[in-house]
Amino acid sequence: MLEEVERWFADRSWSAADRPLDQLLSAKRAAGATVSVVLPALDEEETVGAIVEVIRRDLIDGPAGPLVDELVVIDSGSTDRTAEVAAKAGARVVHRDDILPRIPALPGKGEVLWRSLLVTSGDIVCFVDADLRDFSSTFVSGIVGPLLTEPDVEFVKAMYDRPFGADADGPAPGKAPAQGGRVTELVARPLLNLHWPQLAGFVQPLGGEYAVRRTLLERLPFPVGYGVELGLLVDALHTVGLDALAQVDVGVRLHRHQDGRALGRMAAAIYRTAQLRLSRGHLVRPELTQFERGPNGFVPRTYAVDTEERPPMAEVKEYSGRRVA
Repeated sequence: MLEEVERWFADRSWSAADRPLDQLLSAKRAAGATVSVVLPALDEEETVGAIVEVIRRDLIDGPAGPLVDELVVIDSGSTDRTAEVAAKAGARVVHRDDILPRIPALPGKGEVLWRSLLVTSGDIVCFVDADLRDFSSTFVSGIVGPLLTEPDVEFVKAMYDRPFGADADGPAPGKAPAQGGRVTELVARPLLNLHWPQLAGFVQPLGGEYAVRRTLLERLPFPVGYGVELGLLVDALHTVGLDALAQVDVGVRLHRHQDGRALGRMAAAIYRTAQLRLSRGHLVRPELTQFERGPNGFVPRTYAVDTEERPPMAEVKEYSGRRVA
């Protein structure tokens, strides 16, 4: 790593245990800050309820007072009971298509995160994926913490072990856990090291758990699909600089893993997001062809690569005049 990045890694990498909850509550009261947690969800009825319950129990309804002021699940078109389960567990549920109806919604995680800024009000916005298992509230308190105690930090990502395959329920004694994050290691990390070496110190650059000051988020464009994490990280670097970014170790992340073809589509979207930021040009052919074996041999399947990005929310007229419910 660059010498600058080595210094950053030492100074801006923390553990969730470094900031106990009582310290965070005191810092939050002193700053007068508010915190919103957003869970983007699509067919996550099996996991979203438990995540909401843990956040409510530990960070909203606790006896010392709330660290989290609002907890919102954005349902992006679930066909299962995601919305019902989330609401019953205590979240406010908003459907993606009910936010900013003037602009037809596009499919994709980034689209949901972008629209969430219109229905939340917190000074700090914390994103958490809705497919996590054995969820701990330190995934929230850990990454919100530096934004409450370090005035010059603006963007905090979670870092963690990602057990995969045979290690999903824990590694054998004396063995380090195998890591998931296949797209991270094969696509995102090489791209960042080669083109944005200042970001080479991030352990989980594509992780879905991160907390950001609203004043920064509303200035950033949002790729609508899988490229949103890389896009926000790169744009945050160029907007506020490396020392305003940080990461916090929150332990172990357990979640559903996708198959190889889905990962291929994710990788293409991430590569496209990087390409756009390198050249501000356009893909000649924004499609990805993959292959499946059929009764008579291999069959090509072609998928569109996400090519849309939403503008910074500060440029959207409904945002400047919004009235959050």
